[in-house]
Amino acid sequence: QVQLVESGGGTVQAGESLKLSCVVSGGTFNYQRMGWFRRGQGKEREFVAAVKWKSGTTYYGDSVKGRATISRDIDKNTIYLQMNRLQLDDAAVYYCTADVRMMFGVSDFRSWDVWGQGTQVDVSS
Repeated sequence: QVQLVESGGGTVQAGESLKLSCVVSGGTFNYQRMGWFRRGQGKEREFVAAVKWKSGTTYYGDSVKGRATISRDIDKNTIYLQMNRLQLDDAAVYYCTADVRMMFGVSDFRSWDVWGQGTQVDVSS
């Protein structure tokens, strides 16, 4: 019943910005942290960013540090990913994800319990 629904993907030019959204719907919100992973064509799944729901502490993957900002709207059960200065390597399907138990570290996909369908981000030159 619980769903994570991403939106905001599309095609952008290199150097420009994009903001993604993810809304939790259809159930009780009980996640300790939420975040974003991505998978580019032919690439491994890669951690992008995460936020602890209560404290607001944020974490970022090395490839996006300084260019990405994750935020949350507690009242709307929504997280956002603002990405600036997009690069060709940023092209990927971006997945919203939520973690209940925090069994592993934030960048370990095995820790994450619920996944959205993904939203496609393409970067053109």
